[in-house]
Amino acid sequence: MRNLSIITITLLFISFNSNATSLVGRLGIGTANTLPNNMPTLSLKLQRNASTALGGVFGLDSSPDGSLYALGIKAYRLIYDEPQLNFYSAFGATVFTYNDDANDVKQGNQIIGTFGSEFMFQGIESLGFSFEFGMGVQNYEGQTHIKTLGYNMIQSAIHFYL
Repeated sequence: MRNLSIITITLLFISFNSNATSLVGRLGIGTANTLPNNMPTLSLKLQRNASTALGGVFGLDSSPDGSLYALGIKAYRLIYDEPQLNFYSAFGATVFTYNDDANDVKQGNQIIGTFGSEFMFQGIESLGFSFEFGMGVQNYEGQTHIKTLGYNMIQSAIHFYL
């Protein structure tokens, strides 16, 4: 465990010694797991200009119990950037289906507002890791929830930028 901590600190120290990565006009393709039904989704993020980006998620699960899907959009606004790191705010909406206790397919949705950060390591600037925190309204399992959200870098998104 001690070796892992030393390696992590070293990588973070080295990564902040380089110039900022320009993502303008680049498409990020990756994964996210931010739905209340825990469906993994494909995630896309297009950096439109130096201060805004658009994103989307898509998930599909075809099974004998019924086909499940997720479809969502997200808008990002850059607040602050550092070398190898961007701090942003985001707003998103997603529609998804899930199986209820009786194994019937039901529809749910969520609207989220978050703050987050995406960072890259020096030498692999095409790979972006994100984490986010904020608030959300979720309509799921017949109930509406107002929830605090916290997504670590595995749940929030990992994008490979083309």
